[in-house]
Amino acid sequence: MSIPTSTATNNKSRQIFSKILVAIDGSEKSMDAADFAISIATMHNSELILIHVIPPEVKFGHASGIFGVVPPKLKEKVEQEAKRWFDKIRGKLDKSDAISISTRIVATEKSVVAAIVEYAEDKNIDLIVVGTRGMSGFKKLLLGSVASGVVTYAHCPVLVVK
Repeated sequence: MSIPTSTATNNKSRQIFSKILVAIDGSEKSMDAADFAISIATMHNSELILIHVIPPEVKFGHASGIFGVVPPKLKEKVEQEAKRWFDKIRGKLDKSDAISISTRIVATEKSVVAAIVEYAEDKNIDLIVVGTRGMSGFKKLLLGSVASGVVTYAHCPVLVVK
């Protein structure tokens, strides 16, 4: 028994994006990226992974990481904020959405770009979704240059949401 071409094509397209990674920094653009990724994940029945990267140069007011180490209290504060962003995104899912969603907070001594790209490669991510620009000032963690860097170095397709 043969499978009709349209069904085979449809099944193949559903497998293309089985794992979607979304970079979150709490900015409006990263939340827009999450909304878009939820739509794609719902269409493809994908696993959705939200990632927040804490670089060593995180600065809150006058406190900053020294010698590539984020002070524990600062790291805890950043993690709590990221968890609030993740919860907000989870709240946007309909109860009928059958997608799997997980979250990761990664503290790195590398660049945000390197952390996102390496995580995507290690976890065999099929699609990375990022916003065009991130936070600035007090909450500066993900920049427009990050989107550009991820597009340049990623092993998989990258969707930049404007």
